[in-house]
Amino acid sequence: MINNILVVDDESRMRKLIKDFLVAKGYSILEAEDGEKALEIFRQNSSKISLILLDVMMPKLDGWSVLRQIRQESKVPIVMLTARGEEQDELFGFELGVDEYISKPFSPKILVARVEAILKRAEPDENQLKDYGGIEIDKDGRTVKIDGKTVELSLREYELLTYLIENQNIALSRDKILNNVWNYDYYGDSRTIDSHIKKIRHKLGKKGKYIKTIRGVGYKFELK
Repeated sequence: MINNILVVDDESRMRKLIKDFLVAKGYSILEAEDGEKALEIFRQNSSKISLILLDVMMPKLDGWSVLRQIRQESKVPIVMLTARGEEQDELFGFELGVDEYISKPFSPKILVARVEAILKRAEPDENQLKDYGGIEIDKDGRTVKIDGKTVELSLREYELLTYLIENQNIALSRDKILNNVWNYDYYGDSRTIDSHIKKIRHKLGKKGKYIKTIRGVGYKFELK
């Protein structure tokens, strides 16, 4: 199956650079030069788009606004392309449901590697349905349910929750979580994990109590 990637950037040279490298790897590319066009293309092709590369600073509608609207409709993986490197911007993006950040300027080869890694993680796993204290995880459909009701998680939130669950009763440091869930050296503040945990706990409701804070270490999932 060919993965379709929506590339959203107001700079035509940037879109061409990204497109050339991704097409060489067998990906199909859709392009948008501003936020309004991105939403139009996404809604016309939402069932076919596997991932979105989304610039932050754009005319008509910026990346944050596009992100908010797409997250109301879809859990498609979204990678923000940004010239901003400020920690607060990244934390804000993760709160809105960003799966990954790539700061400009970037190596096209690194971008391709990140895209491949995210798409691989987003692929349905072996058919597996398991229940953890009322948290039902379907790895085949990559869904989480609480008492039969689907919980909407971003890709990163889903990966973080399943990582904690798969390491049940083990205290996991923030560094270990970053290395295993983010899957690369993250140079920002580890508070991005705290931000994700807070959102996951909120979405799990009463089941959020299973994610324990281990003072001075990190977190662990424990059914007690």
